[in-house]
Amino acid sequence: MSKIRKPAKLGELPATAICGNDISSSVLYVSALAIIAAGQYAWIALLIVAGVLHLFRKIYGEVVGALPLNGGAYNALLNTTSKSMASLAATLTLLSYMATAVISASEAMHYLHGIIPALPVIFATILLLAIFLGISILGIGESSIVAQIIFIFHLLSLVLLTGAVIMFLFHNGLQIFHSNNQLPSPHGSIKMAIFWGFAAAMLGISGFESSANFVEEQQDGVFPKTLRNMWIVVSIFNPLMAFLALTIIPIPEVSLHETNLLSYMGQISGGDWLASLISIDAVVVLSGAVLTAYVGVTGLLERMTLDRILPGYLLRKNNRGSSYRITIVFFLLSVSILLITGGAVEALAGVYTISFLLVMGLFGIGNILLKVKREKLPRPERASWLAVLVAILAVACALWGNILKEPLPGEPSNVAIFAEYFIPAMIFVAIMLNRIALMDILMRFIEYLFVPILKLVTITNEGIRTTIDRIQAQEFVFFTRGDNLSNLNKVLLYIQDNEHTRKIKIVTVNQNGDNEIAEKLDKDIEFLDREYPEIDIEFVSIKGKFGPELIQKLSKQWHIPVNFMFIGSPGDHFPYRVEELGGVRLII
Repeated sequence: MSKIRKPAKLGELPATAICGNDISSSVLYVSALAIIAAGQYAWIALLIVAGVLHLFRKIYGEVVGALPLNGGAYNALLNTTSKSMASLAATLTLLSYMATAVISASEAMHYLHGIIPALPVIFATILLLAIFLGISILGIGESSIVAQIIFIFHLLSLVLLTGAVIMFLFHNGLQIFHSNNQLPSPHGSIKMAIFWGFAAAMLGISGFESSANFVEEQQDGVFPKTLRNMWIVVSIFNPLMAFLALTIIPIPEVSLHETNLLSYMGQISGGDWLASLISIDAVVVLSGAVLTAYVGVTGLLERMTLDRILPGYLLRKNNRGSSYRITIVFFLLSVSILLITGGAVEALAGVYTISFLLVMGLFGIGNILLKVKREKLPRPERASWLAVLVAILAVACALWGNILKEPLPGEPSNVAIFAEYFIPAMIFVAIMLNRIALMDILMRFIEYLFVPILKLVTITNEGIRTTIDRIQAQEFVFFTRGDNLSNLNKVLLYIQDNEHTRKIKIVTVNQNGDNEIAEKLDKDIEFLDREYPEIDIEFVSIKGKFGPELIQKLSKQWHIPVNFMFIGSPGDHFPYRVEELGGVRLII
């Protein structure tokens, strides 16, 4: 059997390119959306969005700095609350990635269709999804090379377009800009115009959450740099393109070019060649957003599968270290949505908008829970309470604006479309989280229904019981420094409520062989044994030094994966970072 190659970790440019293609591609549509909603104040709304994104830099930096594991909002909530709450964030993130992949691929092919009119859009969209499936299966290193080429080409195209518009203004003046500013305020007031523009413009930061979903594939210190770089790109180009559009295009004409505003700007300022270049750039960078979806969803689903929320079947890797089964399943789901909607993927905009904004909001909530429940956990930076609350409020305003947005005649609302995809996804996750109880119900139903066929009932029951026993046979470990009875009780309650197991080892490690702590713990565990008769509690006292080496040694010796080992929140003097412990989870 061929040896699995461990992928090299990503540096600043490749990591930025992977997530940056998604967020930077927003400039192709967000300028038109903001102008349609806010008129001449669109660039102000986009600047406010840049300010909100600056707050989220600190929020993401604190959470992921403290818990540098894949999964984004899912990982943040998993380590601060229950699996059910974390699964909600994961489901929303998954829906956001599915919508990103399908919308980006379809829009890219619509741009290409404008260059090649004979192109069959739906077939070409499936082909594009398949191409990036292949690139993802090759591994994240190869994916990052493609992402870097796309990212650099996109930025150069935007710089070229900016220069062309400035030269056009130098020769033709600012008459159109002055005319646009003389128009009455949309929605009756400047404040309302900016509010609706802000709600529309918040889509311009979709993709910012992607970097947190593959942080384990990044080199140390790269993650905060990706946040900074994405913020710089969005803060410069999104307001700038809206402002430049207002200088050369009358506002009433913007809605006529909603899907190709930037290429129309190129047509006005540079002619056919620049319009074609921007169209090609749109095809390329939207394709890059498809790659971002593949990379982000792989990191997320790997983490969920390791935590037994999804079937372990998905974790199989090829010899390049790629979780190819996850990417294949994601490809099939994306193609099915494309075919179900018949290519009218605008219907997915509701899923995309609501799920993305809810993920951002949940990340802010995860930051608050981290501050409250894991106050002593070391982290490289901290977001102030004011910044977190303002950021969550801003996301709530944008979410409210998108929910209130009136649909076009004959189309369902954003909430209705979102519910069509969200509810089935949550049902599946709920089944996985409660599969033991459901299996037990199924077993009882079979007994009731098939009592006359006793042999069949017996065989079926044995099979189900074997499955339940296999799941519950997984042993867990909690390392304690001598926690009091109250803390140990919290550990048992967490195990009882969140994990499918009947076995736990409570382990104390000390270098001096202190019997006093061991004797105290032994008495406490005798009491807990009586309180939790359904859980087999084993107390183990080890003489040695607690650290990554001991964790790995015990994991191999006891055949217990590291992510099934728990500790309490370490303090400021703890000699190791959480990620150095190999995936050990925090539960108190």
